[in-house]
Amino acid sequence: MSTRQSKLDKPKLGKAKVHTQLGRAAVEIFAANDRMNQLLIERLDPAAWRAKISAKPSANVRTIAAIFTHMHNVRCKWVRLTAPHLKVPAQLSRTKCTPQQARTGLAESAARCAEMLSEALGGGNRMAKFHRDGWGRPWPAGPEMLCYMLAHEAHHRGQICMLAHQLGFRLPVAVMAGLWNWEKLWKECGAPNGPGGDS
Repeated sequence: MSTRQSKLDKPKLGKAKVHTQLGRAAVEIFAANDRMNQLLIERLDPAAWRAKISAKPSANVRTIAAIFTHMHNVRCKWVRLTAPHLKVPAQLSRTKCTPQQARTGLAESAARCAEMLSEALGGGNRMAKFHRDGWGRPWPAGPEMLCYMLAHEAHHRGQICMLAHQLGFRLPVAVMAGLWNWEKLWKECGAPNGPGGDS
C-alpha cells in the first residue's frame, strides 16, 4: 500500500463560488472528512475489505466494503433529494465494489456534497431544505445539515476501525492519529492555512 497521494485523494473544495465564511468552512470540513475516508481505504489491508468475523459467520454484519459503499450511496441520496440540479454520482454495489472503485466513488460524491454545502451555506438560495431520507422530515439547509452529514460518516468510520481490529487487521497508530490531524488533512485538501485560516 502506497502512502503517496494520488489526485483522487484530494477532494475538490467545490465548484460554486462560496460567499460566506461558514460556507467556505463547511466545504473545507467536508473535504477533510472525505480525506479521512480515503486515508482508511488507502491504508487498510486489502484482505480486510470483504472479510467477515469468523466467530459469527451467519451474523448479519456488514463488511468493510459494504460500509464504505453505504456511505457513498447515502451521500448520493442526500444530493438527489436535496440538490437535484446537481449531477448525482452512480451508486456502488456493496457486494462487487473494489477499494479503488470505492475511493473513486467517494471522491465524486464528496465533490457533489461539497457543491451542495457551498450552495446551502455559501449565500445561495437554490436549496431551502436538507432531505436526509425520503422518510424523514426535511430540515432547513443550514449548519445542522453539515453536522448530520459528518456524524453519519464518523459513526461509520468508527465501525470500520473497530471491525478491522476485530478481524485482525488493526490499522497502524499513525493512521489512527492521522484521522485527528486536521491541520494536515485540511492542507491536503487545498486549504493551506488549516482550520479557521481564512476567518
